[in-house]
Amino acid sequence: MIKKLYYSIGEVAKIVDIKPHVLRYWESEFSILSPSKNRAGNRVYREKDILLVKFIKNLLYKKKFTIEGAKQKLKDIKKEELIKFEQNENQENTSKKSEKEKYSETMTKLKHGLNDILELLNTWES
Repeated sequence: MIKKLYYSIGEVAKIVDIKPHVLRYWESEFSILSPSKNRAGNRVYREKDILLVKFIKNLLYKKKFTIEGAKQKLKDIKKEELIKFEQNENQENTSKKSEKEKYSETMTKLKHGLNDILELLNTWES
């Protein structure tokens, strides 16, 4: 993911893997979630907004909080808890990147190995 200053609702929906209408609903339910709007009136999310959306999703989908329970949790939340959640998110993203990098390295090695075999076969034909 390319780091940007602002993200559209569609971009955030893809990043967090939820539908844009769910984001709009959450904005109406969670007063803490209130992204700015640009001159055209479109929502613009910052990194902190995306982190908050991920946290809300975690409360609702993984921890099975109700909307009311999640609202209460957000009122009671300590800054340290949100920082810890952000660190866990960053670790997950890092491990995903390293898996992609490992796959890419493996494919590159395989390609070179196949090229070596092809060269060897070509020298036997000569």
